[in-house]
Amino acid sequence: MVTVIDGGLDCVRVLAWEVVDVPRVTREQKQRNRERILAAAGEGFRLRGIDGTGIEGLMKSAGMTHGGFYNHFASKSDLAVEVLHQGFVDSLAVLDAVRAARPGSARAALHSMVDQYLDAEHRDHPEVGCPSAALVSDAGRHGAAAQAEYRRGLDGYFSAIAEMVIECGRESGTEIAPAEAREQAVALFSQMVGALLLSRAIAGVAPDLSDEVLAANRNRLKDR
Repeated sequence: MVTVIDGGLDCVRVLAWEVVDVPRVTREQKQRNRERILAAAGEGFRLRGIDGTGIEGLMKSAGMTHGGFYNHFASKSDLAVEVLHQGFVDSLAVLDAVRAARPGSARAALHSMVDQYLDAEHRDHPEVGCPSAALVSDAGRHGAAAQAEYRRGLDGYFSAIAEMVIECGRESGTEIAPAEAREQAVALFSQMVGALLLSRAIAGVAPDLSDEVLAANRNRLKDR
């Protein structure tokens, strides 16, 4: 309660009103809210594309109101860049885990990477899959910042796979030059992404052919 004295020659007036405490969002809660938006956007963008996902629906999926979006991101384009960044961070962490699970055998790690990437589960659930395939067209359409973030993600994959190629060579007694290893990595990963996109494009009408695309590319890539 706050009291104000309004005095004049003839009267003294007392005014009173309640001071209402407005809940303040803590820094930790704001960060959690931001992460919820990123998670909802990551799934929505992968599944329906950036242009196919509206802010209102996105915020509803995150359990928040439309207006709260701009407390965290200046625009949907800024959010898209963050989604690409976080998506590749998560995907590269999975690749690191694959390599760590097979110490001493780079070839086994490469084979496992191919098997997991060209898998029916990955094909059927783009909303939780690698952004390299799910957001490849969106990155190309959404400006320089999105393309730069996508490029950083690609470079991460190319570098990691090139290291595995060099390790494979050493395991077999062959020294592979870094430039040659990178070329192999670029070709291998490009084939993986292309195969996954083709299999997704026909999965609904030709499931057997979709499976064949995945299997043929898994076999050929592991024969290299």
